[in-house]
Amino acid sequence: MTRACALTGHRNLGEDFNCAALEREILYLIESGVKVFYCGMAHGFDLAAAECVLSHSEQGAELVACVPCPEQGRKYCAVDKLRYERILENCKEKIIISPRYERGCMLKRDRFMVESCEVVLAYLRTKRGGTYYTVEYALAQGKKVIYI
Repeated sequence: MTRACALTGHRNLGEDFNCAALEREILYLIESGVKVFYCGMAHGFDLAAAECVLSHSEQGAELVACVPCPEQGRKYCAVDKLRYERILENCKEKIIISPRYERGCMLKRDRFMVESCEVVLAYLRTKRGGTYYTVEYALAQGKKVIYI
């Protein structure tokens, strides 16, 4: 069975966000046998983590984009739209959770990612919002959570 990791984090990266720490943890996971990384494709942490995973594809890392709905990237700023499209083009697989935006599709995506993995890599700084929900869900499911 291929080991998998779900990536989750805030859309707004704080001053404490450390790209080197993200890189270190991704490399650690790859060296530990994780091959598939599920990414929710939100701006902020998700896109940064996706780019990091893609930079290690020569080491066997595969990125799976878990898109909550086709409209996800439409309101991104120009820079993030370009990043989003480039990442999607380089993913091993693209999974669209809902055929259109509907209430709860983001949480449905988060549950899918947690249920598909053994470990969650999280950038969590507040006890509210989607990242907090995802981490709490992962812990309730008995998943290992690594915080950066």
